[in-house]
Amino acid sequence: MGWRQATERALYGPGGFYLRERPASHFRTSVHASPLFADAVAELLARVDRALGRPADLALVDVGAGRGELLTGVLAAVPPALGARLRPYAVERAARPGGLDPRIVWRRGLPAPEEGLRGLLFANEWLDNIPVDVAETDPRGAPRLVLAGPDGRETLGGPVTGPDAEWLRRWWPADSGPGTRAEIGRPRDAAWARAVRALESGLAVAADYAHTRASRPPQGTLTGFRAGREVPPVPDGSCDITAHVALDACAEAGRRTVAERDAREGARRGARPAAADGRREPGPGARRESGGEA
Repeated sequence: MGWRQATERALYGPGGFYLRERPASHFRTSVHASPLFADAVAELLARVDRALGRPADLALVDVGAGRGELLTGVLAAVPPALGARLRPYAVERAARPGGLDPRIVWRRGLPAPEEGLRGLLFANEWLDNIPVDVAETDPRGAPRLVLAGPDGRETLGGPVTGPDAEWLRRWWPADSGPGTRAEIGRPRDAAWARAVRALESGLAVAADYAHTRASRPPQGTLTGFRAGREVPPVPDGSCDITAHVALDACAEAGRRTVAERDAREGARRGARPAAADGRREPGPGARRESGGEA
């Protein structure tokens, strides 16, 4: 099977890594490294609150919430007046941990657009754990699907076709010859578009290890982590499996989602759609943030 299916089973299937383990036991994100991160998110939340006119219900949606560490930190950091209006949501496929603040709503999936949430959606190192397939360029220059066995051994499968091939041509073309690899980020683009749709208005932010088309790594970035150490990716549930994010592609999917929604809303009101501003391309560097007004 391809790496996307193998990773999905290893991380989120019965007895999967993320359903069984505490992520903080195996790797540290900014959330775990310092309480200053929660303080910074609390300050961003306050700015969003002011921009929205201090609504009666202010949503904070933490996507890929782990064990709720970020929301716990933000709840402790915000002023009481803001905290009284705050509606914190943890989106996480693992079970709700014991002892979590009862104000935190725990859910397995993203809020539906019909819920009309207004506020801040924050996805910290979430996109890099959305499973993706891997392609490798064969001697004839054609991208082929990389198949993964339960022990992590790889073989080349058939050619990459259809929407995945179109995604590669646009976002990660094979410019370096046979043997180069690419992670097909289309599932992440779709996931980010769904995340942006979860807010009626506010700000959606993704922070992750990432790259842009100008700096794609020729061998890809697929890897594993166990007990704080980088290890070969083996899809047997024994380790985390991750790959850096083509965040420019995700950002474009988010912009397109907002523009389409603005167009529908404008048509419904009989008005010209508003410009979709406030969104930006990620800049150079290894770590990116993608922000979009929803």
